[in-house]
Amino acid sequence: MVRNHSNHGVLIVGNYCHDVLIRNGTVLAETLGGAASFISNVLNGLSISCSLIAKVGHDFKYEVSYRPIIVPTSKTTVFHAYFDSISAPSGHADRVLKRVCSCEPITPSDLPDGKFDYGMAVGVGGEILPETLEKMLEICNVVLVDIQSVIRVFDSVDGTVNPVPLKESGFYHLLPKIGFLKASSEEALFMDVEEVRKLCCVVVTNGREGSEVYYRDGKVKVSPFLANQIDPTGAGDSFLGGLVTGLVQGLAVPDAALIGNFFGSITVAQIGLPKFDSRVLQRVKDEVQRRKLSCSERRDEEIEFMKPEGHEQFHSFLCSAKLVSACAMQECLKDFPGITREQGFLSQNNGQI
Repeated sequence: MVRNHSNHGVLIVGNYCHDVLIRNGTVLAETLGGAASFISNVLNGLSISCSLIAKVGHDFKYEVSYRPIIVPTSKTTVFHAYFDSISAPSGHADRVLKRVCSCEPITPSDLPDGKFDYGMAVGVGGEILPETLEKMLEICNVVLVDIQSVIRVFDSVDGTVNPVPLKESGFYHLLPKIGFLKASSEEALFMDVEEVRKLCCVVVTNGREGSEVYYRDGKVKVSPFLANQIDPTGAGDSFLGGLVTGLVQGLAVPDAALIGNFFGSITVAQIGLPKFDSRVLQRVKDEVQRRKLSCSERRDEEIEFMKPEGHEQFHSFLCSAKLVSACAMQECLKDFPGITREQGFLSQNNGQI
């Protein structure tokens, strides 16, 4: 897999939405949602240039850094996330996700002209069409796809999200052109990882276990970060934001995935779109730049999949940065007085994606 450095920036494609978080019949929070919002939040924090294509309806109610396409005849995509008060044995909440309404899909004509280093197909409500992904593959050198963009289907009565096998999604034929396919451990059950890794790199996030990178010639396990999990919404999206940040900076995939784990762990400790402490962001940017310079002698432009020298030290550095972040998280929880560390959506655990 070769990077083309004549292109510029990251193209994010996926609709914004309204998320309503519900526990035991009580609405706990209404927040800006959509993978695109979480990913752009990470990229903005780390000063990574990006463009974003998202559609919303006339009722969209949030201020965002990247103006969406407003469809005056449509409503914004809305998801209701229902949480039981007791966590499953795996440490994950028993969450039921329902799409209440959906905005128009994103079409090839909605995409910008020009070329991009990286493209991210990150739909949440079925808005990524096969022809739209094909267009992204034409204008982006490397495309990352969140599997939820392609395998989600929605119950015709109540909108409950139910994934279908990847082979039945209508996107399977495009896998050889994709750079990275990201899935949670639950979503990975809907594909044959051993088969798909021969077609593209597969990155599987697994909560408290961290993440694992599967590529044609092997696999690499990437360490997690401790987190007090309050709301899992958007953790995988923030992971993708960290992953693409590392790739843009020329880091090896395990280092990039480590940044993804880091931002996923920060995200689950907050409700909705996370706030990042500026001191933490600066420390991460400085360390990423240092690692980038330490790898500057490599000129082959190939994306590396093996753990580079100093990977464990990089993990230790990010762990120390989390100490600063943990203090900031406690400040964020003050915005939601009804939610305490012990009364979050999930019981305390050390997962993050």
